[in-house]
Amino acid sequence: MGLTGAVFMGLGSIVGTGLFVSLGIAAGVAGEAILLALPLAALLALFNGLSSAQLAAAHPVSGGTYEYGYRFLAPSLGFSAGWMFLLAKGASAATAALGVAGYLYLLMGRGGPAAEPGVATMPPGLQVGLGAVAVVLLTALVVGGIRRSNQANLAIVGITLVILAGFLVAGLPRVLAEGFAPGAGDGLARWGADAGLLHATALLFVAYTGYGRIATLGEEVRSPERTIPQAIWITLGVVAVLYMGVAAVALATLGAEGFARATVETAAPLQVAAGALDVPLVAFLVGVAAVTAMLGVLLNLILGLSRVALAMGRRRDLPEGLARVHAPTGSPRVAVMAVGAIVLALVLVGDVRATWSFSAFTVLVYYGITNLAALRLSDAKRLYPRWISWAGLAGCLFLAFQVEPIYWALGLGLLAVGFAVRWGVGLRA
Repeated sequence: MGLTGAVFMGLGSIVGTGLFVSLGIAAGVAGEAILLALPLAALLALFNGLSSAQLAAAHPVSGGTYEYGYRFLAPSLGFSAGWMFLLAKGASAATAALGVAGYLYLLMGRGGPAAEPGVATMPPGLQVGLGAVAVVLLTALVVGGIRRSNQANLAIVGITLVILAGFLVAGLPRVLAEGFAPGAGDGLARWGADAGLLHATALLFVAYTGYGRIATLGEEVRSPERTIPQAIWITLGVVAVLYMGVAAVALATLGAEGFARATVETAAPLQVAAGALDVPLVAFLVGVAAVTAMLGVLLNLILGLSRVALAMGRRRDLPEGLARVHAPTGSPRVAVMAVGAIVLALVLVGDVRATWSFSAFTVLVYYGITNLAALRLSDAKRLYPRWISWAGLAGCLFLAFQVEPIYWALGLGLLAVGFAVRWGVGLRA
């Protein structure tokens, strides 16, 4: 494929839960300052994306940072990357499942015509139940051997972008009528002094992490050394502008407090914002786009995570049974069911803020290891200046500890559990 195909591949990997759920979570942390946090998160994602791209060029194998850690660093860091990836994307998958439940509930006409924020429109037990059903059904599909279709992904992202363009057009008059000017009178200096800005940047970084798919396109694009970095730049730029436009409409429509409250009470904040616009069909279409996009995200995450678990089982970093492949379908059924069980357990938390915050810490640690591996590349294999990887490493490690202490404490604790499992598997080998 050429540059356009690579960009749409990146868009298809990024646009999903981050757009439909995480913007409202970040608004609860930093208010209107999310409009500054979004480009900051995109800049860090760019550094990490370029580090990933040069690692993929130097060591073109599947497995991402799990393999890079083994190849360029040490087995312990390779394992850490793989384990943190499973935790991070498992939490992202759980957030997607809970988001699907919230948008489905509003699509069914529950909670009033506009699903006004401030009204608890969805019983927590029902949200967990619907999310669990989505995980079980998609896990069963993957166990049966269903494979990801790039064409289907591109169709979904194309439809989603068209619907979001309609949302932006419908919301523009509200933005103009409200004279919406984030931070007016306060300036960026006050935003920068607010600790909530850094916390929101950490949360929003996760919303960009699909760029890793572009970095692995070395054998699928023309002139990869030129096309891949261009595609990463363009994709992250388009997504950052899209996120900022959607956030501006939601903030102008609901206010930062209402936007955050809608996320907590419905897990469907954009549909709440679209309903408040009172433009026919916009809320319904936004809901449909959210459900299809996040179901696609959930399917892709279960597929991808099961393959990482398969690789870790083959290397005996995890129980060897995860490496079994069902010959007729080619599906690693044990790994798929194990991943499904992890995601299901995280869905039972029933709080998108908790699952997304945990995902933020673990994914930032994962990409910190990515940048560390990129720093070990020889000058002959280096495509970009060393400072890019240094900036990515520093940014990831700094932002990882901007989330609430409970999440990084939990992440570090589970990393210790992972090493204990690895040690136990090694004893039995």
